[in-house]
Amino acid sequence: MTDAAVAATVAATVAATAAADPPPRLPAAPRFDAVLYPHRSLPPLGFAILMGAVVAVSAAVGAGFFLIGAWPVTGFFGLDVLLLWLAFRWNYRQGRRAELIRLDRQGLTVRRIEPSGRHREWRFEPYWVRVAMDDPPRPDSQLTVGSHGQRLVIGAFLTFEERLEVATALRAALRDQQNAA
Repeated sequence: MTDAAVAATVAATVAATAAADPPPRLPAAPRFDAVLYPHRSLPPLGFAILMGAVVAVSAAVGAGFFLIGAWPVTGFFGLDVLLLWLAFRWNYRQGRRAELIRLDRQGLTVRRIEPSGRHREWRFEPYWVRVAMDDPPRPDSQLTVGSHGQRLVIGAFLTFEERLEVATALRAALRDQQNAA
């Protein structure tokens, strides 16, 4: 077999393989990709300092009541520390929730992750979905996405300004997606 014949055979084999097995396409970058989570203004170190101060004050005042003979009051000082600790623990647990919002070729996907780790996912067709928020926006305005009678509130734990920013960015991404088609 000559070099020309070998080259022709190799070229034919490569062409047949390429036609039968097209190269995998890389997924397109999403037009919108956001992770929303609640803001926690008190870091763990601040919580430890706060609880230490509350325990110190409660113990000092409780000891004062104990010394003057009102010992039953001391238990209530311990109870208020316990209730405060439980409230902060619940608050930090709620801070583990998150919402992942992604707009790509397949559609708009909203994935909500609960503090327990459980999650739910909603998918919307990008050409039909509408982003809604009161106009003019108010501090109690909800940010919703909806399509075909299905409506979903997103970012309920965000501040008013953050909800407005997400709504604006998501509307722009949806508009770009619709114009690209």
